[in-house]
Amino acid sequence: MPKASPLKLYNTFSKKEEEFKAIEEGKVRMYTCGPTVYGRPHIGNYSSFLMADLLRRWLEVSGYEVSHVKNITDVGHLVADQNEGEDKIEKQAKAEKTDPLAIAKKYEKMYLEDEAALNMLKPYKRPRATETIKEMIEIVKTLEEKGFTYETEDGIYFSVEKFADYGKLSGNTLDNLNAGVRIDVKEEKKHPADFALWKKCVGENAEHILRWDSPWGEGFPGWHIECSAMSMKFLGDELDIHTGGEDNIFPHHECEIAQSESATGKPFSRFWIHRRRIDMGSEKMSKSLGNVLSIDDVIEKGYSPLDLRYLFLSVHYRTNLKFSWKGVDDAKKARRKILGWMDEIGSLKETKESKETKEKKEPRYSGAVCLEKFITSFSDAMNSDLNTPQALAAIFDCMSWSRNQKYWSQEALEALNDFVAMVSHTFGCFDQEAAENVPVEVQKLLDERQVARDGKNFEMSDKLRDQIKELGWEVRDEGGGQEVRKL
Repeated sequence: MPKASPLKLYNTFSKKEEEFKAIEEGKVRMYTCGPTVYGRPHIGNYSSFLMADLLRRWLEVSGYEVSHVKNITDVGHLVADQNEGEDKIEKQAKAEKTDPLAIAKKYEKMYLEDEAALNMLKPYKRPRATETIKEMIEIVKTLEEKGFTYETEDGIYFSVEKFADYGKLSGNTLDNLNAGVRIDVKEEKKHPADFALWKKCVGENAEHILRWDSPWGEGFPGWHIECSAMSMKFLGDELDIHTGGEDNIFPHHECEIAQSESATGKPFSRFWIHRRRIDMGSEKMSKSLGNVLSIDDVIEKGYSPLDLRYLFLSVHYRTNLKFSWKGVDDAKKARRKILGWMDEIGSLKETKESKETKEKKEPRYSGAVCLEKFITSFSDAMNSDLNTPQALAAIFDCMSWSRNQKYWSQEALEALNDFVAMVSHTFGCFDQEAAENVPVEVQKLLDERQVARDGKNFEMSDKLRDQIKELGWEVRDEGGGQEVRKL
């Protein structure tokens, strides 16, 4: 890979772009707040997971070994806008007249299926909150010993006034907290922003189904302590990168920082990377507003989940994307163009200049060197805070340029295929088989049809098209490639 600019990422903590440097050379410890499995995530939820997947992929392309942990929240006293509320998993269990673990398993399975459909890389570890209770209790005990907690009738709370840097991530410092920031006010709290580390099974929580023994009696963890415990268990006290959606900044990530750094005395994460929300018209996409869409809704409209992946990644992650079906359709067309080009690259062969061409002194393709500007442009864009629109522009520029080349050396072909491999791994949505789950028998006919098309055997091409249709798939010719979708 040609020498590119250093990787810079926008750090929510410092409010500016910073050059990324790993704590340990060549290795990255990265944590992503995963789903809370009380319902099927909507497509807006997946935007932050896809951003994290993109970042991980680019770090790998850049030569880093990435240990990526993404949790499953399957229990806990959940908090919304700092208001203590009912455990959402238990609430859903009551609605479906089943037990909380059955709910968690049901929606975890749906999430994992959606994750696979979107071609996200599997994390290094995928811990569940219910499997990390011991570690949570140990952190709470440490915080208690250091004087950061206090006990009430209903739980153990973290005292935000004991942590001087509270609010540095979100801007909601204790001096700035006002009526515009909704925080729960309870008489037993010393400060309205104090948050629960451990809830006791007493009072309104007396019937809580999922409960564990602890030094403070039977109870269950607060929401924030879960991520601190799960990240520390597998990645250590200090992270290189912590990602999530912008709705996680406050209170969740703010509280993670407070409890983690108070427990260890070390900086919790060097970089905090957040994805802006997905809007439906003038409103954000959310379950509470009832304007959500699932992966199944995308498929029923005739699109691949990877068309949605392309759409989300085609807009810079720090931009609010306004979702529309026209946007998905445009993404599908753009993705198919790139897939068609990649198919063409796969069929290119080494060519030689003819004697006539040499005598005319026509400019010969100068080899792999000519590709460096496109590779460098792509790399510079990705290193500029994951500027995916600019990176895609570099791909389309290379497409136009390569289609005008008459002569290909083996060196140039290898460089071009290396570029295609780099693009494919980075974006994760240019794998035709992953995109459509095309059956083996259909793919075999497609390969035979491509050979027929290349040989201008249109009669055979049409015959194979009909055979593909009989198997329930439609094939269309676009550029030098074929586009196939299930009927």
